Amino acid sequence: MKSNKRNNYSLTDVAKMRRLPTFATMVKPIGSACNLDCNYCYYRDKSEIYGGAMPRMSHELLEEYIKQYIQGASQQHITFCWHGGEPLLAGLPFFQKAMELQQKYSGDKTIENTLQTNGILVNKEWCEFFRNNNFLVGISLDGPQDIHDAFRKDCGGAPTFERVLKSVKLMAQCGVEYNILATVNKRSEGRGSEVYDFLTKHGNFIQFLPVVEYVRMRTVENKRPLIVSPDEEDAVEAPWSVSAKGYGDFMCDVFDCWVKHDVGRKFVQLFDVTLANWCGVQPGLCSFCETCGDGLVVEHNGDVYSCDHFVYPEYKLGNIKEKSIAQMYGSDEQQSFGRDKREALPLECKRCNYYFLCRGECPKHRFGYAANGEPYKNVLCEGYKNFFRHTDPYMRHMKMLLDKGEPASLIMQWNKP
Repeated sequence: MKSNKRNNYSLTDVAKMRRLPTFATMVKPIGSACNLDCNYCYYRDKSEIYGGAMPRMSHELLEEYIKQYIQGASQQHITFCWHGGEPLLAGLPFFQKAMELQQKYSGDKTIENTLQTNGILVNKEWCEFFRNNNFLVGISLDGPQDIHDAFRKDCGGAPTFERVLKSVKLMAQCGVEYNILATVNKRSEGRGSEVYDFLTKHGNFIQFLPVVEYVRMRTVENKRPLIVSPDEEDAVEAPWSVSAKGYGDFMCDVFDCWVKHDVGRKFVQLFDVTLANWCGVQPGLCSFCETCGDGLVVEHNGDVYSCDHFVYPEYKLGNIKEKSIAQMYGSDEQQSFGRDKREALPLECKRCNYYFLCRGECPKHRFGYAANGEPYKNVLCEGYKNFFRHTDPYMRHMKMLLDKGEPASLIMQWNKP
């Protein structure tokens, strides 16, 4: 995403540079190691950066990370985001040690923990740990069985749907707070209402993540395709990628179900952030903010990268054994990375009626071209425009309700035939 365009500092940029460092981290305690072999996993191949081996983060390094993050970030509320790979492979004792260290260094700050899992290792012991330590757990479930099992198989090629669904039900029974992360891929196209109906039977909070990737086939037999930048030679669009139109239609279908029956009862991340931007409120998701760069990634060995979707050598900021996380966040390199989200966009995007809602979405999807040939246009643009057009009257009405101090759920009465 690195742009040659000149950075123009906004008043928000200047204010950000002058304030104390406020940032988040996503930590990979086991790197990209995983017990699944999902076709579309953008992180599975990161082990190649480290020679194929990604051991568990040591307790010494874990302590250094926790201390640096709590003491280096100025906000009073600190959120630890445990990610992978599959973070549960680090083992329960590792996370119990992490809780001890958080308590040791928390001071007067409030600590919260989130964790993303594929659900395979979840059992009653893990559920008790999550509940007792107030974890918010994200669990990956793509929809009905044929959609989920199309691309989410274990390392032996076996399907995973039944095991994941069992874990979802167990967390619900044990009182674990969780949300569902569902990818929107080629298999999902045309089935938005069906997927939404299925997922809302198993959870109240849903994130829909569009999958658009490029791959390079390997010469080694039986080796999975390598997910690469679309700029690489021999890169081709992955067969599981959702089309722009397919993604837009999918989210419109989901919205139509939600806005009729579930406003205030079920929560879909894209709808929340869209309404936030309509109301002029910070959306809480970097993809839909004007700039980014506030979420660093800490790898198993202490290496720090600009973003979870840019774990490549050219985006490495350093290592916590040599520099503090706060120093790396405040570096010119990282601040420029964050501003590039805005500055790299084609003029066509900045003049778009929906720019205030989209903000170009995530830079990981910006390998399209504007009408005049300018690069860095989001390849999902057509789908997002369709979604924003479709939801426009409903979002305006919900904004009006909120401005009057009334609940957005009253939209369901307005929407009745």
